[in-house]
Amino acid sequence: MELRQLRSFVVVAEEMNVGRAAIRLHLTQPSLSRQIAALEHDLGVELFARVRRRFVMTAAGETFLAEAKDLLRRADEAVRAAQRTQRGELGTLRIRFVQSATFEVLPRILGTFRAAYPEVVLDLESLTTLRQTEALRDGRIDVGMLRPNTPEAGAGTSHRSSGERNGGTAVVQLAPGLSSRVVSLDPLVAALPARHRLAKRKRLRLEELAGEPFVFYSRASGPAVHDTIVSFCREAGFTPRVEQEAAGVQTIVSLVAAGLGVSLLISPTPPSNPDSVVYRELSDDLPPWQLSVVWSPDNRSPALARFLEVL
Repeated sequence: MELRQLRSFVVVAEEMNVGRAAIRLHLTQPSLSRQIAALEHDLGVELFARVRRRFVMTAAGETFLAEAKDLLRRADEAVRAAQRTQRGELGTLRIRFVQSATFEVLPRILGTFRAAYPEVVLDLESLTTLRQTEALRDGRIDVGMLRPNTPEAGAGTSHRSSGERNGGTAVVQLAPGLSSRVVSLDPLVAALPARHRLAKRKRLRLEELAGEPFVFYSRASGPAVHDTIVSFCREAGFTPRVEQEAAGVQTIVSLVAAGLGVSLLISPTPPSNPDSVVYRELSDDLPPWQLSVVWSPDNRSPALARFLEVL
């Protein structure tokens, strides 16, 4: 049984006249009759009969007609789905991201992508930069949103990653086989309890936090971030006195709000109640942190191609 036989059967059933059906199908009448005969042979049932010179459908034919229409509908849907998937309008896009991307850049990019391709399924999960890099290399994810490198202490605000410029946006090579596009350059900010003695200041120097208890990123959750921020503090003349560690930035902010200490966070920062936590700029000449979208150019996912167009 072939799809073309099913289509021929449905048209004959609609016309109840082989001649008219042949015209609709652009076939000769004998050719169409052979298709119906072959279909009846494959099914082992009679689909049409002549009763008193009238062309009628048998009971088996009436039952088969409903199922044939459903099969053809599903076949057409399968073709359209395959074509739409090839165009990147359907499918799944596996995206991983660092936590600091969730407060501004990730919602903005995903909102634009969702508006353009609403039927692409977004598989989203927070993941550290190192684990994202490994997953990209192994082909387990399509897109990483990560911090590809850490600023160097003493580099100053003029620090930028090397890389060619493309359309006004830096394109850098994260590692062999991976490509990256910088989407944000983010400063380090201080997080203070709202009643802290420095909370009324608009800008702070790092050295003013010397001696304060710190709530800090746990080194296990991100050694590069942890070590870089510590190096900034040491350049400012002190080693932070870490009283409490946490893996998640939301948890850090909650602990600062509880008065357990101050913290240094990569912006953008989580929304918070200004009566509990305040964020303050640092006047030190510190380099910004890159936030980049990373992908493998060997990944042929049509959904990824559409995502990069939107990006």
